[in-house]
Amino acid sequence: MKKFFLIAALATFAAGSAFAEDSCETKAVGKDGKALSGAAKTSFMKKCMAETCEVKAVGSDGKKLAGAAKTSFMKKCEAGG
Repeated sequence: MKKFFLIAALATFAAGSAFAEDSCETKAVGKDGKALSGAAKTSFMKKCMAETCEVKAVGSDGKKLAGAAKTSFMKKCEAGG
């Protein structure tokens, strides 16, 4: 049963990570209203993806992941799949 949930969670995550990247991409705008580029955009995207992944780091019991499980999830989430 745990394997089934893990597979379902990963499939859901894979679909959600593409959406999160698009969402972060649209939010990557500077104070002047222009799109960010270069190092500023890279930094923003990294932070945005981490925040998005943090929200998704929930176990099958509905509790936030912790320890090695969270580390593994965050690494996969931020890598995009």
